[in-house]
Amino acid sequence: MQPIRKCVFPVAGMGTRFLPATKASPKEMLPIVDKPLIQYAVEEAVAAGCTELVFITGRNKRCIEDHFDKAYELETELAYRNQNKLLDFVQDILPPNVTCLYIRQPSALGLGHAVLCSRAAIGKENFAVVLADDLIDAQPGALSQMMEVYYRTGCNVLGVENIDPQETGAYGIVEITREDTDDYIQNIIEKPHPDDAPSHLGVVGRYILSARVFDFLTNLPRGAEGEIQLTDAIARLLTEQKMVAYAFSGTRYDCGDKLGYLEATVAYGLKHPLVGEDFRKLLQQMVC
Repeated sequence: MQPIRKCVFPVAGMGTRFLPATKASPKEMLPIVDKPLIQYAVEEAVAAGCTELVFITGRNKRCIEDHFDKAYELETELAYRNQNKLLDFVQDILPPNVTCLYIRQPSALGLGHAVLCSRAAIGKENFAVVLADDLIDAQPGALSQMMEVYYRTGCNVLGVENIDPQETGAYGIVEITREDTDDYIQNIIEKPHPDDAPSHLGVVGRYILSARVFDFLTNLPRGAEGEIQLTDAIARLLTEQKMVAYAFSGTRYDCGDKLGYLEATVAYGLKHPLVGEDFRKLLQQMVC
């Protein structure tokens, strides 16, 4: 079984739903308490065994590179002030065995195009894709759970969850067949109308894919919203390779949405080891 070493993070989106906050700063750098969304995503991938991280970036995304780079001036200042705990936080953002690669997406042509931009870095290896917008609170992490399915079945794996039937137009929706203990995907449709959706299982920002998907993405016509849709390439990949729909254990927060982002902030704030209890008291005071 080919190990999964590489993970792609499509982070080139403009984040228009969070303007003006995202006018000059990426939405992936929005903090949940004291860590940006992209760091939660990277930590999940590293915990799942990924050691090569490929970021598909765009304009105004340089601060993502800076976040995972060494900050000489900051580290020197923290050491001078003997703030060793903070220094450890800064220095331990990435393990020493993990490497980062940044690739510019020249045009905003959708998720499928963003994944295609990683082809030279991925080569012929199977790989993971993590969308930082979908923050998943789970132990072990959602991607780690999916890796177990991948190594057990040898199949592509898509992370899914049951969604509101009226929201199928915002997701790739899968049709499944149960075989033993796994749900195998028979069909996948990008953003169908609720009346046309084959199920209420939506794909939610976690993928383990064969490199064969790049061949389909290369010649793919533009789909929904005039973009190159990853879902359309996955549908073609289904004609050649098996694919498992995995309903992970954990709670997903849609941080591409203002309300989902606020919900995640509250949930993570309440369980934060330093401020959780005080934050709970504050919330109780505010709602009384």
